[in-house]
Amino acid sequence: MAEEIGYRGPTACAAAGITYRQLDYWARTGLVEPSVRPAHGSGTQRLYSFRDVVVLKIVKRFLDTGVSLQNIRTAVQHLRERGFRDLERMTLMSDGATVHECSSPDEVHALLQGGQGIFGIAVGVVWRDVEGALSQLHGERVDTGETLVGPNPADELARRRNRAV
Repeated sequence: MAEEIGYRGPTACAAAGITYRQLDYWARTGLVEPSVRPAHGSGTQRLYSFRDVVVLKIVKRFLDTGVSLQNIRTAVQHLRERGFRDLERMTLMSDGATVHECSSPDEVHALLQGGQGIFGIAVGVVWRDVEGALSQLHGERVDTGETLVGPNPADELARRRNRAV
């Protein structure tokens, strides 16, 4: 079912904890582009997948800890190349200059042996945070465009659209 649901920009922003300006910039520069539906000119709405929103939140966390945008781009490109498989079981580690993917405690331990300051992002935690946030917001069915409202709908327009369908 998750592949059948997309999230518009404002919803993706709310779940990832970013501004719409950041979202727009990242999409226009190719950092994190919407995989469901890109914008095609004025008036069209981007539609982000669940995994896109997880990546948006990861990018936000890296920025908050001081990782350069260039290194974040490299990390996002790496995630794209591996097809975003097993994201929820991955830990991304950085020393501020380089981003490393770790999928086992041994890999994390090896990085820590260098003696430098390193921080990590447990992607599974980000995954669950995004799941929780999106469950309270609304998505859109990719095939029909029907608005799917979470358990605490705050969007009156979405409720009206659903009643009209």
